[in-house]
Amino acid sequence: MLYNKVMSESKKIYIILSQTGAITSKALKIFTFAKYNHVSISLTPTLEKMYSFGRLKPNNPFIGGFVEEGKDIGTFKKYQNTSALVLELEVDEKDYLGIKNLIDEMMKNKEKLHYNFWGVFWAFFRLNYAPKNKFYCSQFVKFCLEKFKISNVAELPRAAKPMDFLKLKNSKIIYNGKLNQYSTI
Repeated sequence: MLYNKVMSESKKIYIILSQTGAITSKALKIFTFAKYNHVSISLTPTLEKMYSFGRLKPNNPFIGGFVEEGKDIGTFKKYQNTSALVLELEVDEKDYLGIKNLIDEMMKNKEKLHYNFWGVFWAFFRLNYAPKNKFYCSQFVKFCLEKFKISNVAELPRAAKPMDFLKLKNSKIIYNGKLNQYSTI
């Protein structure tokens, strides 16, 4: 009986929707009318490490790839007024470890992963363009959740946008405000 209890323990993952206020995010906001135009995933409640596809260099929006972000590093450090909404999603331990291993593997091979600029363009029209080893932020987060059949992610549009993650069942909003003011206390 104890074994079954351990196997069914739940863990939490965090989906972070954000809007930096950078020129590119302001342009996306004009076209999408969305409050948030970036999405990341974190495995810890502190959001110390968040993962996504975005700018490799905070000052250059045209060089993108797989990034490890944090509320106080990289692009989010440069854009101190980044607004964010944090979703908490309960998953079982097996899926949590699967997502963690997937992210770890992607970190080891990040030089082979590239930003899907064309995918962002086509997503505006709700068309999914997904060449091998290329992602944009919401493609990546959806890929992580879909691989382990988390929540109702399969019901989201094929060309998911950051705001679509608000439709995840069993998720709850735990924070809404400035990213650099987020705290687990």
